[in-house]
Amino acid sequence: MGKAGGFLEINREEASKRPIQKRVEDYKELYKPFTESYLKSQAARCMDCGVPFCQFACPLGNLCPEWNDFVHKGNWKKALEILEETNNFPEFTGRVCPVLCEGSCVLGLNDKPVTIRNIELSIVEKGWEEGWIKPKLPKIRTKKKVAVVGSGPAGLAAAQQLNRLGHNVTVFERDKKAGGILTYGIPDYKIEKWVVERRIEQIEAEGVKFVYNTNVGIDCSVEELEEKFDAIVLAGGSKLARDLPVYGRELNGIYYAMDYLIQQNVINEGKQIPEKEFINAKNKSVIIIGGGDTGADCLGTALRQGAKKVYQIELLTKPLLDRPQQNPWPNYPQVLKVNTAHEEANELLKENEMEVRQWEILTKEFIGDGKGNLKKIKAIKVEWKEDENGKKQLHELEGTEFELDIDLALLAIGFVHPEHEGLVKNLNLELDGRGNVKANTIDFKTNKEKVFAAGDIRKGQSLVVWAIAEGRGVAEAVDKYLMD
Repeated sequence: MGKAGGFLEINREEASKRPIQKRVEDYKELYKPFTESYLKSQAARCMDCGVPFCQFACPLGNLCPEWNDFVHKGNWKKALEILEETNNFPEFTGRVCPVLCEGSCVLGLNDKPVTIRNIELSIVEKGWEEGWIKPKLPKIRTKKKVAVVGSGPAGLAAAQQLNRLGHNVTVFERDKKAGGILTYGIPDYKIEKWVVERRIEQIEAEGVKFVYNTNVGIDCSVEELEEKFDAIVLAGGSKLARDLPVYGRELNGIYYAMDYLIQQNVINEGKQIPEKEFINAKNKSVIIIGGGDTGADCLGTALRQGAKKVYQIELLTKPLLDRPQQNPWPNYPQVLKVNTAHEEANELLKENEMEVRQWEILTKEFIGDGKGNLKKIKAIKVEWKEDENGKKQLHELEGTEFELDIDLALLAIGFVHPEHEGLVKNLNLELDGRGNVKANTIDFKTNKEKVFAAGDIRKGQSLVVWAIAEGRGVAEAVDKYLMD
């Protein structure tokens, strides 16, 4: 695959980004366009592996070595054909996937892995540019009708696959636009919304019908869906945010991360937000509680809004720079990840009295100004120690309490499970121990006849790439159910 021995003479080269001072002035994409010479060179690093662990690590089973080879040879159209065999939306994963494939790249054993994601994104964008990506209409239509509830990556993948199999698909979406977290959660600088809209237009042209501003279970009854459709796919995501029940939580100025991110995306669309409702970080000291990708998205957004100071704190221990012994290849590397937002913060927030990112910090209390507004946060340093059973336990470090002057707090500590009111409760669906809709991994069936579940609503908060894989999987299961 690629160039024989190419990995011996060509080094990994990261994608070029726009200068930090420029890119924080807008919400446009961060990366500069890739040159063809860069892509062919990077694809040449792909080895002729006996076992392509990259493919097995990818939830979609992407055939990375095959399309790397075609890119190196300049056969972009063939590379696109192979990429589309496993992935409905490479332009999504090529922008926001945490590259599980690269974490298992064989070259990563003693060198830096192949830039698989950059090549994947370039293949699909080349396809759009050349007009190779067109609506794919089914040759034969069945008389079966399928309702897909939710238009995030899982719902879109399920709808497109089922439609291409010939079924008549209607997608119900409670927002005014499709895309789910792609449209309303992930910041524009990571994925501009024209990228999502372009794909929605293709899906519509293939024959999928979208019904917007409709919350199934509230705006229309589940009985109506059961009566009209031969199968129902639930792909509503995991939207109930995890709260932080500490003293002072009720103060003004404390928000869920997703409320903050969604609002900014809506503003970017051109919607005017009343000043009292605007969650604005401009000239404020901001604390982001949660060290994951959502927290980093809040950081990048706060910087673009003009925050004066920003801190991102995490309860867990700081990851190592290199793989720990208990995390060997080809497992996904549990190492310190530096998001583009962290790069921006390190350059722009040098005047912070402490580092932007802090680990092993426990929030103890929110302190108000006497008028109901957030004024300070009280926290304490902690450490994790193993007990006699080998389980890590949290211990507060005496004498390490500290306070920070804060005007805005954003809770980015994940989601507990999907919303139960309305759809889930009205269908009397069985839940698993975590509050997700219970459906097995083989046929995605729930306890209710002809009702299936896929994506975060079934497996809990996860990645976009996993959602697409779930959507493809449930489509196959529903097709088998309908045609049998």
